[in-house]
Amino acid sequence: MNEEKVVLEASTEEAPLTKKQIKAKRKEEKQELKRKKKERKLREKDKFRRVRKIAPYNRLIPYIMETRNTSQNFIFDSISMEKIDKYIRKKQEEGLTNLTLMHVIIAAYCRACSQRPAINRFIRGQKIYTRKKVEVALVVKKEMSLESPDTVIKVILDPASTIEDVYNAFNEKIEGYRNHPNSGFDKLAKVLNFIPGILLRWTIRAIRFFDYLGLLPRWLTKLSPFHGSLFITSMGSLGIPPIVHHLYDFGTVPVFIAFGSKQREFKVRADGSVYKHSYVDITYNLDERICDGYYYASAMKVIRGIYKNPEVLDNPPEKVIEDIR
Repeated sequence: MNEEKVVLEASTEEAPLTKKQIKAKRKEEKQELKRKKKERKLREKDKFRRVRKIAPYNRLIPYIMETRNTSQNFIFDSISMEKIDKYIRKKQEEGLTNLTLMHVIIAAYCRACSQRPAINRFIRGQKIYTRKKVEVALVVKKEMSLESPDTVIKVILDPASTIEDVYNAFNEKIEGYRNHPNSGFDKLAKVLNFIPGILLRWTIRAIRFFDYLGLLPRWLTKLSPFHGSLFITSMGSLGIPPIVHHLYDFGTVPVFIAFGSKQREFKVRADGSVYKHSYVDITYNLDERICDGYYYASAMKVIRGIYKNPEVLDNPPEKVIEDIR
């Protein structure tokens, strides 16, 4: 009986692979690795695509106005805060305790991208591309002090994001930075700082050249705050009016939003009664090459409509409109 058991155990052991089998197995592993790499590249490529069906005039504009800073337009606006303040208090009571105006502005911009997708385009290599996701960058501090270092975080959102989606995504990213201050972008900047000045200048030029050709690796553009849909900054936390911020000629960000602190003024109604009106000034810096003024105006109407009725951000849009091919 014992002999039979020993024989059975020996028979269940795997026989060693031959050289031919080892070679075939390695070949299969390499093919599987190539397949996964190809699938990953296709997924990354699918996150943005070139817009081809545009008017000849619009196709020509990026070659005439070559940089973002020579192609920028400005919009100065103000946000009425009565309904938004009530909405923020309501959401805070529901559990979104750190919800602020910034979350509302970002969620409103995402919603506008879902209905007016051309504002989520960008220029690269004098050609127009459109994104499927909304990539938002902002500067954060670990603590509010003069000595506290700045860093930039970037969050990738779906155009159909609700206010809760935006809140959770930013809270997770900001808390992650405050607990572990050395972000991926900080580490990259630290590495670049080791390069001597004259070589660093040529390194940045090389990066610009590869960026123009669209050859920068995705891991780098994910870290870079200069590549995305929107850069936003709050002057409200500093208690000052919003600045008119320039766009960056490096990267792809076509829109910069800045908003200030809450202001109050007395206004007179039609019946002669006086009421206190609270508002926040906001500035938009836009790359006019990605779409025309009529389209921008239409997108602004969508955003303004959301500020008047912020409850629409509680649910995703009924339909997400895709940009033209």
